Amino acid sequence: MDFDLSEEQRMLEQSVGRLIAEHYSFEQRKRYMQEPAGFSRDLWRRYAEMGLLGLPFDERHGGANAGPIETMIVMEAFGRGLALEPYLSTVILSGGLIRLAGSEAQRAELLPRIAGGSLLAAWAHSEAQSRYALSDVACTARRDADGWILDGAKSHVMHGDSADRLIVSARIGGERCDRNGIALFLVDAAAPGVERRGYPTQDGLRAARIGLSGVRVASRDVLGEPGEAAPLIERVADCALAALAAEALGAMAAAHETTVEYLKTRKQFGVAIGSFQALQHRAVDMLVELEQARSMALYAAMMVDEADAVERRKAISAATVQIRRSGRSIGQQAVQLHGGIGMTLEYKIGHYFKRFTAMETLFGDTDHHLAALAEAGGLIASA
Repeated sequence: MDFDLSEEQRMLEQSVGRLIAEHYSFEQRKRYMQEPAGFSRDLWRRYAEMGLLGLPFDERHGGANAGPIETMIVMEAFGRGLALEPYLSTVILSGGLIRLAGSEAQRAELLPRIAGGSLLAAWAHSEAQSRYALSDVACTARRDADGWILDGAKSHVMHGDSADRLIVSARIGGERCDRNGIALFLVDAAAPGVERRGYPTQDGLRAARIGLSGVRVASRDVLGEPGEAAPLIERVADCALAALAAEALGAMAAAHETTVEYLKTRKQFGVAIGSFQALQHRAVDMLVELEQARSMALYAAMMVDEADAVERRKAISAATVQIRRSGRSIGQQAVQLHGGIGMTLEYKIGHYFKRFTAMETLFGDTDHHLAALAEAGGLIASA
């Protein structure tokens, strides 16, 4: 199997890598965090000009009709720079839901605006009690004469405070944890009855708690078949995990490179500490973890479009376990090898570790995915 990038993919890798290198230094990132939205609107417009925001969408919707490898390339570059922009929430999650479940009218209206950078969207799905169960939805939707009325609350909506549109999951039937009976609704973030409380996350990004009280939604703003959203939710969550694996890979590579450079320049007893064999061994351990993560991130990207949902979920869970174990190991080693400076907010290495830690709980932690993989019989079936 050929794992080499095509010429177009290499060009994409070079262009987005150059953009991040030029516009995402540690000091620049700190300035972006202070902007009203918590990220750079100017860079978001530049992403749109480069076609990054429309990568997964059809050409007729302003996209490039690209695949998961292209998404992996972009997310890996974003991981290197610890990018703050809502690419995951707007393009991968919300754009993915619209692309897969939206009517032709919904796709034609919304996807070109996402691709053009004029529309920010967020997926309001997780709730305080749900933890990692994707089907645990207590928010309700009931019919009325003109459409639907939504009531409930959503927690940790990534970039929900800056979104123009929310995609809200709500239960229209069944018990709280039933897989059936879940629907998805397009909601104007400024609609009456929507309350948003934004807050910064520990890794420098933004999130929001969303309250819904008697929010009216027209029938035309339902995504997909009402009550049958569970398979779609699971598929988009898998897409997000594959994208997060690529982002983590980029952050791991940057953390490893930064640490090796530090070992070459930091002196102790009159010599560079990188000359000490024990520290060289630890740097090599980091490289081994990085290469293991790289292979599994690529595997996740290759499997994210797998039609067999069981095989897809097994592959994504296996990749997630390895990626998160590698991220924690590399983060710990990087901070320790930097010594006291690794613990300060004024130096970038600790921020990579904070991002690894935050990603560990998105769409299921390491133990959750390890248990799911074991219950499914493992990645390779026994003879």
